[in-house]
Amino acid sequence: MQTKLAATALSRRTLIATGLTAAGGFTLGVALPEGAQAQTVNIASPETLSPREINAWLVIEPDSSVVVRLAHSEMGQGTLTALVMMAAEELGCDWSKVRYEYASANRNLKEKGVYKSQRTVGSAGVRTSVAFMQQAGASARERLVAAAAKRWGVASAACGCGDGRVTHMETGRTLDFGALCVDAAKITLEKEPATKSPVDYKLLGKWTPRLDTAPKLDGSAQFGIDAKVPGMVYAAVISAPEWGAKLASVDESPTKGMRGVITVVKLDDAVAVVADRYWRAKAALAKLEPVWAPGPNATVDSAQLNKAYLDALDGPLSSGRKAGDIAAGLAAPGVKLIEATYEVPYLAHAPMEPMNCTVQLQPNRVDVWIGSQSPPDVLAMAAKESGVAAENVYVHNQFVGGGFGRRSTHDELVHAIAVAKVVGKPVKLIWSREQDIRRDRYRPQAAVKFKAAMDTEGRCTALDTKVACGSLFHSLAAPIGTPRAPTDKLQEPMAVEVLAGHAYKIPNLSVALALKNAHVPVAFWRSVGASQNTFFLESFIDELAHAAGQDPYKFRRAMLDRPDYLGVLDTMAEKGDWGKPLPPGRGRGMAIVDTYGTVTGQVAEVTVSKDGELKVDRVVAVVDCYHAANPNTIYQQIEGGIVFGLTAALYGEITIDKGGPVESNFDTYPLLRMNEVPKIEIHMPLSGGPRWGGIGEPSVAPVAPAICNAIFAATGKRVRRLPLKNFDLKSA
Repeated sequence: MQTKLAATALSRRTLIATGLTAAGGFTLGVALPEGAQAQTVNIASPETLSPREINAWLVIEPDSSVVVRLAHSEMGQGTLTALVMMAAEELGCDWSKVRYEYASANRNLKEKGVYKSQRTVGSAGVRTSVAFMQQAGASARERLVAAAAKRWGVASAACGCGDGRVTHMETGRTLDFGALCVDAAKITLEKEPATKSPVDYKLLGKWTPRLDTAPKLDGSAQFGIDAKVPGMVYAAVISAPEWGAKLASVDESPTKGMRGVITVVKLDDAVAVVADRYWRAKAALAKLEPVWAPGPNATVDSAQLNKAYLDALDGPLSSGRKAGDIAAGLAAPGVKLIEATYEVPYLAHAPMEPMNCTVQLQPNRVDVWIGSQSPPDVLAMAAKESGVAAENVYVHNQFVGGGFGRRSTHDELVHAIAVAKVVGKPVKLIWSREQDIRRDRYRPQAAVKFKAAMDTEGRCTALDTKVACGSLFHSLAAPIGTPRAPTDKLQEPMAVEVLAGHAYKIPNLSVALALKNAHVPVAFWRSVGASQNTFFLESFIDELAHAAGQDPYKFRRAMLDRPDYLGVLDTMAEKGDWGKPLPPGRGRGMAIVDTYGTVTGQVAEVTVSKDGELKVDRVVAVVDCYHAANPNTIYQQIEGGIVFGLTAALYGEITIDKGGPVESNFDTYPLLRMNEVPKIEIHMPLSGGPRWGGIGEPSVAPVAPAICNAIFAATGKRVRRLPLKNFDLKSA
């Protein structure tokens, strides 16, 4: 029996009434935030350097507007605004005159990494960029001050900088940045200036409207799917239903005479139709009935894969972590042994914007318009597929309509270049939603087996963890549809993250890994290994607490000694009303994890009816990312991560039949609806210090275990396999 998910009833009358209230759920008109600028994202030209370029990161225009170049992609996570704030904080510019553009991947290649990493992955956009973005701003500030001081014939120390101008403190004379920028660009500093201490921040740490809000509201924002190139044609594509299958034949006659259709392109394992409009290409493609030659995986289904992953737990394993003596710990006199096995399925990324790519091929140049998390990889891939030298490839990166890890590997780019080679024109290729979900590179399937020892005092003295998980590195390196054999020599950190890196003080520990790859392609998925491993570990910790007859909060607290962990855990208990009584059928659960440099904990409240309907009522999230560049975007990301993780916990599942995926659109791979979103409360007890934590992914990981632990509190039923839609919560 499937779990039923309760929805909040919302009549049309209520909807209209709500919309007319000051605190309503929606508005009919949207006012832009004060100071917001209707600017879409551009690419810095790598071919002509501006004389007003103070350094590779900053250009100052004659009107004193400041252009900040961004190495990282904006896909809704707010990195764009946070990075601009970092540079602006040090520069002392007029915030209302700040603009932005993407740094050039081509220039980064030619100048050997001048923009550092251009990969927006692993919640690294802000936390790995703090030092050099602030340094870029500070360096530009000192050059501007030096230029003004030279013009006035005074010492630099006699000048101040702020609000877009340099001031001579004694006389009150001022010069705008625009008047100084060309001179400042010529100055070489003897040494780089120090950057500000957090106690001196004037902009960073303040709730600031996002710079990308205005263009996304007025429609001027350009995503990859919006690209337009003169003379371009459109392509729709369908791949073989089974990974490893090949195109045997296709009858093109149904497309003959269809309006706007240009040609049918036959690829190795796919068919594309090219037309003068995308919908014409898609309509023509729907009329084709390709014949596929089955590959070696045509009989594989989910039942076989489920068994294979469970069997792998008893096979050869490589070590992920060892402490103490696990064998002695499990065999110690008087201990109580607790065992459990957990499983999770493949998950799709399902971004709002389906995969797409526009390419223009010329004999000695390739231009690519795309929304990517990794422009350098796009550049390298385009060079390989086109045969054009990498230094002649130009990536026009756009806003990303959802990435979650999927837009780091661009299979659609391969299709686009292959089609462009045939038609000899610029091509915009768009994957349909069905193609996007069925040809995704999924989050790996995984299974884990725990065995723990509890002493007579109710303390966990030994924890043995065996995990079987698909290898991201092997899958990404292999041709699609080709499984890679496991090896005991590869230790893949993502496969054991959280399981091997938790902060619980348990004297005897063992984490062992089987990299079990199937033919199903897998890749990075938002929060990567933490998404499934936090579900595994924090659910089992809850099991241990109940087996010990202890409160789950106090049980965790007794095993933790890090101040940041304890600060988050105690705030969870306080703000989450831990210990307060709930009526029958309701329960609370908690989970806590350190991932991507941020400690995140959540308390979930659920209601389970006698008929098995589940309603997630409330999620209290507590986050210590140590410093906050922009609390506005941090809150958005925490909320977004909770919704993302909740969707996966309730519904997420890709099943395999006849070697290929069954699910193909949101009717079979549903997303959380607005009326299912719980009340979300966020608290940030920031502890400061030298590091900055990531924020785009950490709130995904604790959702599933917090909810499942709450379900146990409400029903006494332990969830050990996701998604919850398949779990029977109906009372006996």
